[in-house]
Amino acid sequence: MREMRPHVFSVVPRLPERLKPLEELAYNLLFAWNLDIGRIFRRVSEDLWAETYHNPVLMLSRLSQDRIRELENDDAFLANLERTYRAFREYLERPAFGRKDIPGDMTIAYFSAEYGITDCMPSYFGGLGILAGDTLKSASDLNLPFVGVGLLYQYGAFKQRLTSEGEQIETIPELDFYHLPIKLLRDQKGDPILIEVPTDHQRLYAQIWLAQVGRVPLYLLDANIPQNPPEFRQATFYPYPDDRRLRLLQEVLLGIGGMRALKVMGIEPSILHMNEGHSALAGLERIRVLRQEKGLSFDEALILVMASNVFTTHTSVPAAIDLFSPELIKAFFGSYVEELGINMDAFLGLGRRNPDDPNEPFCMNILAMKLSGNINAVSKLHMEVSKKLWHDLWPNIPESDVPISSITNGVHVPSWVSRQMAETFDRFLGPKWIEDPDNVKVWSRADEIPDEEIWGVHERRRGRLIAFCRRRLREQLKMRGATLREIDMVDEVLNAEALTIVWAKRMVSYKRPLLIFKDLDRLARILTDPKRPVQIIMAGKAHPNDNEGKRLLKELMAIIREEPFRRHVVFIEDYDMNVARFMVQGADVWLNTPIRPQEACGTSGMKAMFNGALHLSVLDGWWDEAYDPGVGWAIGGREEYVDPRYREEVESRELYTLLENEIVPLFYDRGPDGIPRKWVRRMKAAIRELGARFNSNNMIQRYLEECYLKAHRYLEELIQDDMRGVKELSSWYRKVSRLWEKVRVVKVIQESPPELKAGEPLKVKALVDLGGLDPEEVRVDLYYGPLGPGGEMKQRRIARMELLGTEEGVWAFSISLPSEETGRFGYYVRVTPYHPYLIPTHYALGLLVTWG
Repeated sequence: MREMRPHVFSVVPRLPERLKPLEELAYNLLFAWNLDIGRIFRRVSEDLWAETYHNPVLMLSRLSQDRIRELENDDAFLANLERTYRAFREYLERPAFGRKDIPGDMTIAYFSAEYGITDCMPSYFGGLGILAGDTLKSASDLNLPFVGVGLLYQYGAFKQRLTSEGEQIETIPELDFYHLPIKLLRDQKGDPILIEVPTDHQRLYAQIWLAQVGRVPLYLLDANIPQNPPEFRQATFYPYPDDRRLRLLQEVLLGIGGMRALKVMGIEPSILHMNEGHSALAGLERIRVLRQEKGLSFDEALILVMASNVFTTHTSVPAAIDLFSPELIKAFFGSYVEELGINMDAFLGLGRRNPDDPNEPFCMNILAMKLSGNINAVSKLHMEVSKKLWHDLWPNIPESDVPISSITNGVHVPSWVSRQMAETFDRFLGPKWIEDPDNVKVWSRADEIPDEEIWGVHERRRGRLIAFCRRRLREQLKMRGATLREIDMVDEVLNAEALTIVWAKRMVSYKRPLLIFKDLDRLARILTDPKRPVQIIMAGKAHPNDNEGKRLLKELMAIIREEPFRRHVVFIEDYDMNVARFMVQGADVWLNTPIRPQEACGTSGMKAMFNGALHLSVLDGWWDEAYDPGVGWAIGGREEYVDPRYREEVESRELYTLLENEIVPLFYDRGPDGIPRKWVRRMKAAIRELGARFNSNNMIQRYLEECYLKAHRYLEELIQDDMRGVKELSSWYRKVSRLWEKVRVVKVIQESPPELKAGEPLKVKALVDLGGLDPEEVRVDLYYGPLGPGGEMKQRRIARMELLGTEEGVWAFSISLPSEETGRFGYYVRVTPYHPYLIPTHYALGLLVTWG
């Protein structure tokens, strides 16, 4: 007998008319960061709110009729609900805050493989997802023309449990989409809206769910539907599957399927922002659609796509790069390549460092970069790492000129500050800390918060963190089958008044969770000082396939079980957004110990900083640009080490020395009122100095100004007058590519003496054979700067040379520069292609550069 599928129907809760606003509030994820909406749902049922992991849809479905009648007749609750709902509607309808330069036809489509938005939707698996969630929240607060695209995974982030020996056990929860704050999109007949994407000789179908993130719609694709064969349904079971074919299927769905979902919804984005390389195929789908609908050639469509694509890279190490075999790519994209108007070799070249190497795997990060005119790293240090990592994509230019900029990540402050700290900010900073958190003036008022106020809030949050940890420890011990005596001993663990250090992040080797345990005897003396006690709270999951991470976890648990650490160091299982909030809101010191420079950014310390914690970290990621002695501490400097064991010794010793000589004494330096005023001064200095810079509103405003608006204006230039700019640029590009190998700098003539006195001009003339190109089709620059002891150029400056005319049968260019500084300098003559419509970077056509 063939498999029978049941007929399906759904049941939704019925609320009386006076309580109807609760349904609308429940289906908008604004509740994840709006304190008033959160209070409403806690007031509906504090217990159910906690039991459902802050899921208002599930909570309302479990609400008893008796409780519904009580609420319906509770005038105070109804008045509060009415006020909250009115403010909610005003938020949705309010115009963009402070922005009058956003074009009415601009739409930014943000693609990410994961989103961390709220506790009850565990579809995030690390910092990438939390960043994506914070990005959409800030886009909503700023009322930017944003739309999010992602995948809806049937199984959420794995739950972590440890055995008594420290072995990690993973369980993966299956999510019930019909009890989540999302809605399945249906057509006029009531059937789910479907999209389809090409695969290797089959079609993959997906339905579309809507998660409304404040003002921003987030469309999530779900392939676990009857229209797909069983192996295809797995495409949205879990993120980042190990099976390469399934991983490629997933990325096809995210990129190509995501663009088709937007098309079905009537959305044509002018800007495409790819958060990491998982969604790189979205750029190819844009090319395919432009060819199909506008009749453009591949080169013309590529120019348009590059002009308006933004790519954010998070990768710091080659091992994290997503690669696929050429055979797998050929199997998947045979017919699709034909629709792009290129052959398979050209297609494969788009994803390779060396397009001519037939054995090189296909890399989604490389594809995303070759399709994007705007590429950025997520911190200034990460930009330098990325330039080095991807330099061979632009082999003809210096590493410092690789066209990767930096926009440092930030955190969505209302999502991470405690209620008590938010109320304190309201009183002393004013309401603009929520509305305009990147305003320097707002955070400059941090000094006006009385010491007693901010310290009192912080002490209460530390107390809540300790209570939470003890509660979780009891649950952990019960799960491990501990005795009643062992469970009762939890009351002896931790001290609500002790200096509390928190280390909480992924359990992976480069983050070095055991660095602070390098010298156990020295650490024990620090922790057990009877007059100045210190304690450490840790959390973090090891990836199920990361055996080294699991080994570190097991070693950590072995240390914690022994005296004297048992009472002073705890590990909290199942690190997630809820656990993270308790930790960032209650920590005194946020500890970060990665191997520099492998941390791309690391935003957890920012979240802690906004709650008054002080950062103690290696100079990596955001801390490399944020550190100042007045706002926290740095472990080590910017040295490079050849021997990793020596680095561990040096940095662990410095960590202990900082704790012994600076951090612990400062924390316990109290006046008669018990307040550590010098410590509090640093807390307020960190908030004052760092608050305006390291929040996601500031981050997204930078994207808006440095990427989105520029790209949108450039796109408009290209497409006006029936795409005249695109066609001109494409024709010019073909000509330049054909002739560029003949371009050479024939002679460089320094017309001033080799030694100049300050103020005298440097005069340089260059004779350039343009190989058939016109002078207007190139740019000739003097590329110059001061030299280091080894003759390397320490900084580079660029000045355009002027056309003189012809000389010796070639073109002559010259420049005269005042020499205002003293020292030893060097220069080159650089020739690059130029066209008025070219993407505004010298290296948009990175292989076409000539030096002399």
